[in-house]
Amino acid sequence: FIASILMMEFAMRPRTTATSAVSIATSDGPVSLQLDNLVDDFKTTPFERRFNPYDFNGGTIVSIAGADFAVCGGCTRISTGYEIISRNQSKLFPLTGQTVLSAAGCLSDIITLRRMLDARLTQYEHSHAVEMSGKAVSQLLSTTLYHRRFFPYYAFCMVTSLDEEGKGAVYGYDAVGSFKRDDYGCMGSGQNYVMPILDNLVGHKNRLDEKKPLSLEEVISIIKDVFVIVAERDIYTGDSVELKIITKDGITTEIFNLKKD
Repeated sequence: FIASILMMEFAMRPRTTATSAVSIATSDGPVSLQLDNLVDDFKTTPFERRFNPYDFNGGTIVSIAGADFAVCGGCTRISTGYEIISRNQSKLFPLTGQTVLSAAGCLSDIITLRRMLDARLTQYEHSHAVEMSGKAVSQLLSTTLYHRRFFPYYAFCMVTSLDEEGKGAVYGYDAVGSFKRDDYGCMGSGQNYVMPILDNLVGHKNRLDEKKPLSLEEVISIIKDVFVIVAERDIYTGDSVELKIITKDGITTEIFNLKKD
């Protein structure tokens, strides 16, 4: 009984708080900064600590398949936020003599993915004494991405190659390995600007005139024009475009300059 009375008396007492102030010199004279209960507030206020392992480094990649060729292009600008990290970083990675991986997203994840694929392709070549076909590479990339589905590679990829009949093939992927073959595709920060143009010029969608096959020169011209248009609207696309032209004779490279701002 006595203990309960003492506890009630203690609870009814007015609490005193320590008050302190710090004087800060300014151009208008000293200013007093109150520090009442600063330590208690710091202890009781929740703070959030956040870590993001991914970074979107921008850029745009485009691929178009033809009757006996395939062309892929990618800008060479690497950015983070409003800062340009590099103006000459390739987004196109030859995997075999007739297969090219193009990827946009987080550069560190793309490099790691490319190294993983190179190791698997080297093992395959040592075991079978022959390069992996484009179709097999497309399936290998799918399983590699799906294997990391719970902590995905932040890479949006396309595989451009020639199939067993010598026809151009473009395989588009999401981050966890779902893919399909198509005649054209694009990924990256300028995707929304590129796809309507490709749907009209290459896919021939919503058009009444006769669809004619595109020559290699026409495909290269379309890709260059597309990047010029995107560079005017997308701040993450610019500097220059690297083109990889795949034919039965191998892969050739061409560089096309864009605006630098």
